[in-house]
Amino acid sequence: MSDVKEILKFLNKLRKNNSREWMQDHKKEYLKQKQAFSDLVQHTINGLASSDQHLQGLEPKDCIFRINRDIRFSKDKTLYKTHFGAYMAQGGRKSMLPGYYLHLEPGNKSMLASGLYRPPGSLLSKVRQEIDYNGDDLVSIVEQKSWVNIFGDLQGERLTRAPKGYAIDHPLIKYLQLKSYLAVRPLKDSETTSSSFSKDLVQVFKQMKPLVDYLNTAIS
Repeated sequence: MSDVKEILKFLNKLRKNNSREWMQDHKKEYLKQKQAFSDLVQHTINGLASSDQHLQGLEPKDCIFRINRDIRFSKDKTLYKTHFGAYMAQGGRKSMLPGYYLHLEPGNKSMLASGLYRPPGSLLSKVRQEIDYNGDDLVSIVEQKSWVNIFGDLQGERLTRAPKGYAIDHPLIKYLQLKSYLAVRPLKDSETTSSSFSKDLVQVFKQMKPLVDYLNTAIS
């Protein structure tokens, strides 16, 4: 399986030498580690597709984000990201549908995440309606002691007021106010470089799957 230690080593060197010249000189190494990350993404898709039909037929190239940063409208003119990221969902990385995100970055900045990140208003309205109608199903997932111990509270930006059409004293207002619905599991470098990481990450995503299923039901 992919040697994540070597992936992190390369990304750490890129962080210290973030230039086009350096990247050109180390293109062979970049392509090697990109392939290693792609293999890890393929392994993850294989591990999840049997239980999540939305991932069947998905390929790593559809999921992996480009390492080049879009600097057109940014004050930060750094050319390259210092992480590898992949979003595994129906439609791949450009999808606005619920899915799973794998992020590898040295310095204990890696993470696994799932859910919906800044969905468009049409999808967000459907999720809020599902919470209004069947919020107990969401609560039974994200307020389980075992869930909270691993993932904590749902993460995401939130409104300061009640969304239009809902009362501020709605019993599930804290979920209705969210603009993203994310379960996040931060990872230390020691976890990502463990010999069991490829197996462990699939297991964590499977633990996150009930949230993804709930959100898929909401928008279907």
